[in-house]
Amino acid sequence: MTLPAILFGLVVAFLAGALFHAVRGGGGWRLLLHLGLGAAGFALGQAAGAWFGFVLFKFGVLDLGAGVIGSLLLLGVGDWLSRIKPADKSSV
Repeated sequence: MTLPAILFGLVVAFLAGALFHAVRGGGGWRLLLHLGLGAAGFALGQAAGAWFGFVLFKFGVLDLGAGVIGSLLLLGVGDWLSRIKPADKSSV
Protein backbone atom coordinates (compact mmCIF):
# COMPACT_ATOMS: atom_id res chain seq x y z
CA MET A 1 0.00 0.00 0.00
CA THR A 2 1.34 3.42 -0.92
CA LEU A 3 1.75 6.39 1.39
CA PRO A 4 -0.98 8.44 -0.35
CA ALA A 5 -3.43 5.54 0.09
CA ILE A 6 -2.59 5.31 3.79
CA LEU A 7 -3.01 9.06 4.25
CA PHE A 8 -6.33 9.06 2.37
CA GLY A 9 -7.51 6.14 4.51
CA LEU A 10 -6.57 8.07 7.66
CA VAL A 11 -8.46 11.13 6.42
CA VAL A 12 -11.60 9.06 5.79
CA ALA A 13 -11.25 7.30 9.15
CA PHE A 14 -10.73 10.56 11.05
CA LEU A 15 -13.71 12.06 9.22
CA ALA A 16 -15.87 9.15 10.37
CA GLY A 17 -14.63 9.61 13.94
CA ALA A 18 -15.21 13.37 13.86
CA LEU A 19 -18.73 12.98 12.47
CA PHE A 20 -19.51 10.36 15.11
CA HIS A 21 -18.22 12.76 17.78
CA ALA A 22 -20.37 15.56 16.38
CA VAL A 23 -23.45 13.35 16.68
CA ARG A 24 -22.69 11.77 20.09
CA GLY A 25 -20.87 14.71 21.70
CA GLY A 26 -18.38 14.76 24.53
CA GLY A 27 -15.19 16.49 25.54
CA GLY A 28 -11.69 16.56 24.17
CA TRP A 29 -10.69 13.14 25.47
CA ARG A 30 -13.77 11.60 23.91
CA LEU A 31 -12.83 13.26 20.58
CA LEU A 32 -9.41 11.60 20.75
CA LEU A 33 -11.10 8.30 21.59
CA HIS A 34 -13.43 8.63 18.61
CA LEU A 35 -10.61 9.52 16.24
CA GLY A 36 -8.53 6.57 17.43
CA LEU A 37 -11.46 4.17 17.25
CA GLY A 38 -12.31 5.43 13.78
CA ALA A 39 -8.76 4.76 12.53
CA ALA A 40 -8.56 1.34 14.21
CA GLY A 41 -11.98 0.35 12.91
CA PHE A 42 -11.09 1.45 9.39
CA ALA A 43 -7.94 -0.66 9.47
CA LEU A 44 -9.85 -3.66 10.85
CA GLY A 45 -12.55 -3.21 8.22
CA GLN A 46 -9.90 -3.12 5.49
CA ALA A 47 -8.27 -6.26 6.86
CA ALA A 48 -11.59 -8.09 7.20
CA GLY A 49 -12.63 -7.09 3.70
CA ALA A 50 -9.34 -8.34 2.26
CA TRP A 51 -9.48 -11.54 4.32
CA PHE A 52 -13.03 -12.49 3.30
CA GLY A 53 -12.80 -11.07 -0.22
CA PHE A 54 -15.58 -8.57 0.48
CA VAL A 55 -15.54 -5.49 -1.79
CA LEU A 56 -18.20 -2.83 -1.30
CA PHE A 57 -16.80 0.47 -2.63
CA LYS A 58 -13.31 0.16 -4.05
CA PHE A 59 -11.32 3.36 -4.48
CA GLY A 60 -7.85 2.54 -5.75
CA VAL A 61 -6.29 0.06 -3.33
CA LEU A 62 -8.71 1.01 -0.54
CA ASP A 63 -12.10 -0.54 0.02
CA LEU A 64 -13.89 2.45 1.51
CA GLY A 65 -17.12 0.55 2.11
CA ALA A 66 -15.56 -2.14 4.31
CA GLY A 67 -13.38 0.45 6.06
CA VAL A 68 -16.27 2.75 6.93
CA ILE A 69 -18.43 -0.16 8.11
CA GLY A 70 -15.59 -1.38 10.34
CA SER A 71 -15.03 2.14 11.60
CA LEU A 72 -18.69 2.67 12.49
CA LEU A 73 -18.94 -0.72 14.19
CA LEU A 74 -15.88 -0.10 16.35
CA LEU A 75 -17.01 3.46 17.10
CA GLY A 76 -20.41 2.20 18.27
CA VAL A 77 -18.96 -0.54 20.48
CA GLY A 78 -16.25 1.73 21.87
CA ASP A 79 -18.70 4.53 22.65
CA TRP A 80 -21.06 2.08 24.33
CA LEU A 81 -18.26 0.60 26.47
CA SER A 82 -16.88 4.03 27.40
CA ARG A 83 -20.24 5.20 28.77
CA ILE A 84 -20.71 2.29 31.21
CA LYS A 85 -20.64 3.60 34.76
CA PRO A 86 -19.15 1.44 37.53
CA ALA A 87 -21.37 0.46 40.43
CA ASP A 88 -21.15 2.75 43.46
CA LYS A 89 -21.51 0.04 46.08
CA SER A 90 -19.71 -3.22 46.46
CA SER A 91 -21.82 -6.36 46.57
CA VAL A 92 -19.42 -8.02 49.01
